[in-house]
Amino acid sequence: MDLELRHLKIVRAVADAGSVSKAASMLGLAQPALTAQLKRIERMLGGALFERDRHGARPTRLGELVLARARVLLPAAKELQEEAVRFAHAPSAGYRIGATNGPVLGGLVHRLAAERQVTTYTSWSAHELTTMVELGRLDYVLTGACGDNGTPAGTLTWETISIDPVFTLLSEHHPLAVEKEVELADLAAAQWAVTPGDGCFTDCFAMACARAGFTPGTIYETDVATCVHLAAVGRAVVLCQATHQPAAGMVVVPLKNAPLRWRQLLGRHTAAPDAAWVLLQAKQAHREAVRRSPIYHDWLARNPGFGTTP
Repeated sequence: MDLELRHLKIVRAVADAGSVSKAASMLGLAQPALTAQLKRIERMLGGALFERDRHGARPTRLGELVLARARVLLPAAKELQEEAVRFAHAPSAGYRIGATNGPVLGGLVHRLAAERQVTTYTSWSAHELTTMVELGRLDYVLTGACGDNGTPAGTLTWETISIDPVFTLLSEHHPLAVEKEVELADLAAAQWAVTPGDGCFTDCFAMACARAGFTPGTIYETDVATCVHLAAVGRAVVLCQATHQPAAGMVVVPLKNAPLRWRQLLGRHTAAPDAAWVLLQAKQAHREAVRRSPIYHDWLARNPGFGTTP
């Protein structure tokens, strides 16, 4: 058995209390259990640490040596633990950002990197990223939530970057590709493709379809590249973010009356650096994404209340 900090805590407690029974009460242990632990520590260290009689427990010379070391090591270990926690949650030398799939990350990194170093981590799981921020491994997380749903659970501070409609991505050869907008009901016979996530989007989509009078067919949940391929070959209609930039041979078509909405969110740790400024840069990055999306920019002119939040 190797000597551990918990053993030193026992030695210190017995010395401070002046008896094994009082130390047991302080530590919340039964006296026989503490006596047995103390005997194991003494065997490990090669001799008695205390002289025990009806008047209490007094350190032996060996006990005084161990106690002197314990009074140095235990505060040092506590200080190390506190310093490590402070370091893990302190503002980093740069910005550490996690993100799910969305239109903001690229523009935000470009803006922040002009001032300080930026590191990124991406995942389809907003829960994973939120946990990393809570643990101090990231400063910020960019993610999203359906419509008017509340912010993710946890200890982070959340801000809304934008409220965007969900559009469709179609092959240019799709019969509805020439339309300025389509009713969700017009796509009742379609198969669908979406990117993965651990939120409620699939349920929200199913409810939107029910309100439109149909049950959606096959829903392929896969990566962005595969979604685009399925749309290009006419296998599926892709549900995409309004800022999506279609590749050659593809078109983005809005859904009339925005039956599906998506809120872009920025979550941050309490110790995240430059919170107000980073939020401002995130909103500017979203505005730039809108300007690069003629379909969405035109749609916003006809549908106030969406887009980057003030």
